Amino acid sequence: MAVKESNTSHSSSQQQQQQQQQQQQQQQSCDPCKSFGQKCSHLVKKQRAKFYILRRCIAMLLCWHERGEQ
Repeated sequence: MAVKESNTSHSSSQQQQQQQQQQQQQQQSCDPCKSFGQKCSHLVKKQRAKFYILRRCIAMLLCWHERGEQ
């Protein structure tokens, strides 16, 4: 039974890897059909989100001691 379970888990991990590869291929195939402007706006949105998170983290780190003192 242990052999069957290991084979099953191995085959399920292979299936997951195949699904991930298919998803990556689909994403890559869609990228060329986007216009330059769409690609740029997508990148800008990503960067804005990253900067927002960074700002929130910095604010939290700078202000955490102020809440502890109150």
